[in-house]
Amino acid sequence: MEASDIMTRPVVTTTADSPLMDAVVKLTEGGFAGLPVVDEERRVIGMITEVDAIRAAEEVRHAPSVPPSRTVGDVMNRPVEVVSPHTDVNDIAQRMLTDRVRSLPVVDNGMLVGIVSRRDVLRPLVRPDDVVASHVQAVLDAYSGPDRRWTAEVKDRVAVVRGEFIDSPERDVVISLVHTVPGVMDVRVEG
Repeated sequence: MEASDIMTRPVVTTTADSPLMDAVVKLTEGGFAGLPVVDEERRVIGMITEVDAIRAAEEVRHAPSVPPSRTVGDVMNRPVEVVSPHTDVNDIAQRMLTDRVRSLPVVDNGMLVGIVSRRDVLRPLVRPDDVVASHVQAVLDAYSGPDRRWTAEVKDRVAVVRGEFIDSPERDVVISLVHTVPGVMDVRVEG
């Protein structure tokens, strides 16, 4: 699997002359760990991360001589580590672990074409049934309260619920609740 198989696109970016506050809004509202900083030809010239934004805010707070209206170019990281669309995902994961980066821009012929985050690297490891099972378990736990009365597994979109029921109406309610979870095609009860 390569970067092009898992990368996110289009990429939310910023420019070096953008106000820092605009980049902070993009980071926080978009839930991004970092934003590539690009020039007018979409070449990556830097990266601004949550850590950079926090560091800049702290500098302003502790040093009155630092102007509060800074630009992205004042605080961005450079040079920027990038990967190509053909970089192996295992190599990307290793770089993220070794260099402690949360995202890497994907560049092809000098142009930004995507970005790979830690979440992108993890996503292929999660099977769709695991995601559905997690949602089913959350619904069951919300219904049963603080004591986990039932457990759920999902295989091939069939939810299997295990546990004891007070009576058949409670069993029917649980089955109906599980059917509301997107991705569940059928429900079996054991126990």
